[in-house]
This record gives sequence, structure tokens and C-alpha cells, in this order.
Amino acid sequence: MVTTTSSKKGKIGVLIEEHFDEIEFRAFNKFFPENGYELEYISHLWNQEKITFNGVFHTEEVTVTVEINDIEPTDYEGIILIGAYAMDRLRYEEYHQEGQPNQSPAVKFLRKAVKAMDNGRLKIGTICHSLWLFCADPELLKNRKVTCAHNIICDVQNAGGIIIFDGKQTKDIHIDGNLITAKHPDVVPKFMDMFVKAIKEQELQVLNK
Repeated sequence: MVTTTSSKKGKIGVLIEEHFDEIEFRAFNKFFPENGYELEYISHLWNQEKITFNGVFHTEEVTVTVEINDIEPTDYEGIILIGAYAMDRLRYEEYHQEGQPNQSPAVKFLRKAVKAMDNGRLKIGTICHSLWLFCADPELLKNRKVTCAHNIICDVQNAGGIIIFDGKQTKDIHIDGNLITAKHPDVVPKFMDMFVKAIKEQELQVLNK
């Protein structure tokens, strides 16, 4: 069971829900604290103080106490959307109003995060299936160059994203501005390295202003 880990370089927030990717989860829990970052898991808690979520293979679990409605994206150095089916669950809204964009708490949070990202104040990372959360509001993904798991290519393209390929496969990692996307848990070490590098570059830019 994991909640948070302490450190001195600031926090990285990870959006999570039931059926999260356990390979990524284990890698995040080891890598980011070892590199000096606090890791904080975030979700919608449905008016509960905490919820325990299980991974997609039920070999890992995480207890989350941070309600997504109570935080701001800029509380963090970077935001990561974990893979597998968690982001599909997070984009669920109890009641959808015809003609209105998705109003689930996670999508509303992502809108604020993307605004901060586009203003150079935040890095966002996605991996595997996690672009599903972006797909809930095509305005968030329109004309962005990304990579992802091959089986959500149509979802991403239908939401306006531009898939970057490397030969016959989607590219392992792609960086478009402050958005870092990765295609599969197999590339999670490279993804984490590039995400931390991007955060450090962002910090240097702030210091040099």
C-alpha cells in the first residue's frame, strides 16, 4: 500500500484510479523518490476520506487521500496520467448534459493543467492508454503531436491528436512542448528519465528569468 513519499525537489502528482498499470506504478514509486521528488497519488474520492484502488492484475494497490477537487495542477512540478484503464474510469461523469463538454472532476482538473502546461508552468506526462483522459475533451488534444498504445490510436486521432510513428509502430516517446507522451510500459524507464529532465530544464528556465 502506497500513499506518498517525501523529498526536497517538489512533488509529482500521479492521477490514478482502479485498474491502473502496475509496471508503471512500481517504477514510479522507486524512481521519483530516488531522484528527490515526492510522489503524490491523486483521484476523485466520491466524498470519502480515502479510497484504495487495485492494479489491473490485482498485484498492487494504492490508498489515495488526495481529492482532485481540492488541489491545483501548479501545486506540482509535473503531472503524470498513469496507464491501463484508470484514465477511462476517471473521465466518468455521473450526469452528462447534452451539448456540454465533459465535467468529470478529473477532466476539469486536466483543463487547468493543460492551461498551465501551455503557459510553460507545468509538465504533463502520459503513457500507454492514459491519453484517454485527454480524449474526453477534444479541445485538450487538438493538433498535439503524441504517441500512445497502438490500440487507442483511433481514439486519439478522433479527438484531434496527431500520432507520431517510428516505422510500423507508434514512437516510443514524443515531446511536444511541455507534453511528454510514451507508448507502452516497456519504455517507462526512458519516459521517467525524460520527464525528470524536462522538469529540470523548466526549473532552469525559471531561475534564469
